[in-house]
Amino acid sequence: MIIYMKILAIETSCDDTGVAVLEKKKKIKVLSDFLSCQNDIHSEYGGVNPSIAKREHAKNIFPVFFSSLKKAKLLKKGKTEINPEIDNILERYPELLEELKTFFFQYKKPDIDQIAVTAGPGLEPCLWVGINFAKALSLAWNVPLLEVNHIEAHILVNFIKENRKEVFPALSFVISGGNTKLFLMQKLGIYKEIGSTRDDAIGECFDKTARMLKLPYPGGIEISKRAKKVKKSRFKLPRPMIRSHDYDFSFSGLKTAVLYEIKDRKIDEKEINELCFEIEEAVKDVIVSKIEKAILEFNPKSLFIGGGVSANKKIQQELKKLTKKHKLQFFAPKYTTDNAVMIGVTALLSPKKENYDKIKANSNLNLND
Repeated sequence: MIIYMKILAIETSCDDTGVAVLEKKKKIKVLSDFLSCQNDIHSEYGGVNPSIAKREHAKNIFPVFFSSLKKAKLLKKGKTEINPEIDNILERYPELLEELKTFFFQYKKPDIDQIAVTAGPGLEPCLWVGINFAKALSLAWNVPLLEVNHIEAHILVNFIKENRKEVFPALSFVISGGNTKLFLMQKLGIYKEIGSTRDDAIGECFDKTARMLKLPYPGGIEISKRAKKVKKSRFKLPRPMIRSHDYDFSFSGLKTAVLYEIKDRKIDEKEINELCFEIEEAVKDVIVSKIEKAILEFNPKSLFIGGGVSANKKIQQELKKLTKKHKLQFFAPKYTTDNAVMIGVTALLSPKKENYDKIKANSNLNLND
């Protein structure tokens, strides 16, 4: 029997406000996917300001939600009974509360079977905006509300096109602005963390070194763009923990080494480009070394990558070469940055029980919680 379902997915873990509608029949189909990005707002800080990110989520989530329902052709004129409890749920977001009440007065429940929302890890003030908005919708529409782990979502979005077969055991590598984690994945929903960063995540390292070089935020994109302008570098940066006997990472030392290279002197454009080349090379070398070590120890059938930094072409190319060398399948997602599609896919493929009363923002949510 084919299970037919439509799910509304919400993502607000950091500085991207995402809402998507997915449909599952034999395959998963994305009916709509809208994202409001805050990069321009946070660029002056060189990173995400949590209080500003929270404010922008509260401002952006309703129009993104409305656009997503409209694109999916799920808006139905009518009226939704307003539960008084919604006032308490959204009391900290008065403008959002009024927008939602106006919406309920004009539209009845759409053809939605479930709602999925990111519960963590992430910035708690940001997570709460999405969770409370999802709770208000769940209460008003009387549909189940499921929590999703943001890290798992970066992995499972690789499964959106088809049911991946003969891929387990697999290595799953999540690399983003806030996470650098390596997992051994026995099957869907069964993970063992075998490595993590001890300080800065890869994306965080890119952002901080870019800020030192007075480059735009987000740093990873700019560093990669400038690295392509040169073929070699006069600089030689460290490869932190590349010879350690574990699968952990550390990038604070790389950041410090960049600081010492530019300290007390002015560098020209060519030197900036060469430093970007060497930063990217150092990160790539560490990643390839750690992943190859894990391949040799655990003998996986495939490698999955996910997260914003997984879009880096040099990292992708080197990991493709590595998996080809060891005869592994390699999967890199279409959806790399934070987005709601990955939240919906995870809820559909690795479903959790309805957990309305217990869903809370958890900045340190563990993948096996």
